[in-house]
Amino acid sequence: MVGVLASLVAPLAEAGISVFAVSTFDTNYLLMKEAAWEWAREALLAAGHSIR
Repeated sequence: MVGVLASLVAPLAEAGISVFAVSTFDTNYLLMKEAAWEWAREALLAAGHSIR
């Protein structure tokens, strides 16, 4: 799907959180520093994403 990675990275970038993105044939991975996880979680939830 086009735009999935962008929809995840955009709110993180706005929150000032650096990520390393890895895309494969069937999935995307976002790697970030563990210390940024709570801020990243809040940014993604505020952008309408669900986290399991």
